[in-house]
Amino acid sequence: MKAMVYHKYGTTDVLHLEELEMPVVKPNEVLVKIHAVSINSWDWDLLRGKPFLNRLGGFFKPKYKILGADIAGRVEAVGNEVKHLSVGDEVFGDISWCGWGGFAEYVSVNAEALTLKPASMTFEEAAAIPQAGVLALQGLRDKGQIHEAKKVLINGAGGGVGTFALQMAKLFGAEVTCVDSKKKLDTLKSIGADHVIDYKEVDFTKNGELYDLILDVVGTQSIFDYKRALNPKGTYVMIGGSTLLIMQLLLLGPRIYKTEGKKMAILIHKPNKKDQNYLSELFVAGKLVPVIDRSYSLSQVEEAIRFLGEGHAKGKVIVCVEHNRT
Repeated sequence: MKAMVYHKYGTTDVLHLEELEMPVVKPNEVLVKIHAVSINSWDWDLLRGKPFLNRLGGFFKPKYKILGADIAGRVEAVGNEVKHLSVGDEVFGDISWCGWGGFAEYVSVNAEALTLKPASMTFEEAAAIPQAGVLALQGLRDKGQIHEAKKVLINGAGGGVGTFALQMAKLFGAEVTCVDSKKKLDTLKSIGADHVIDYKEVDFTKNGELYDLILDVVGTQSIFDYKRALNPKGTYVMIGGSTLLIMQLLLLGPRIYKTEGKKMAILIHKPNKKDQNYLSELFVAGKLVPVIDRSYSLSQVEEAIRFLGEGHAKGKVIVCVEHNRT
């Protein structure tokens, strides 16, 4: 099979399309013929090994040789311990917790990572959902207590996580302000944003507006800036950002909560099959639509990751494994 492989940290030039042996299916796994895989910021970070927290699995060289976590495809073989999936089932899921390997024609993966794909959902739409959708859901519902928030701000709203978070926050009845670059604002308004801010023109932490919940996908400012933009008893949730901000949240967040009642939290990525199923149900009900910027072929993974890593994507970027599309 063909796969996009890397053996050392670096930019996209360390990626190479290679011919590999077919994966061996373990008893608790299924072999998936991949039709589509989406790119996440984590792929960009692991490729470069930056920040250095992303080298915990392999300090000098990558632990996983094939990136790609969010897959969608068709089951080709089933391990003898798997009872809930069959050959021919169309599935999708986040496989980051069980070995990665999405930038390939096939992957053998723990069956518990996979959700049945609805017939009305394309493989591209299915691949867009798992990691970004679950992060948005958990950030809003679990850490952000969205049911208590009337005014929500999403910082870095124009990417995969942000476009899912915007749609879900509106489902919860929130008034939503989205912050991103000017070129993404029309897209955000088209999927329900009540207010939009070009981050190059306005610093939302200094314009006097206060929010019940700030969901931060980019984390480029200090904990004190974000605290200033929260209502009393408001909540800040970091999904992505700098190592410095992570340290500030860990060291100062508890003190801020104790003295001011403002919650400053970090969301840890936790793939969750139940949440994948919930997002699938929202899709079928017409309440959630993946925003897909563009698609690339497997041989164009370098270009696709570079496009996302440079911050250009409006929503999700998808890789289609072209000869598998039937």
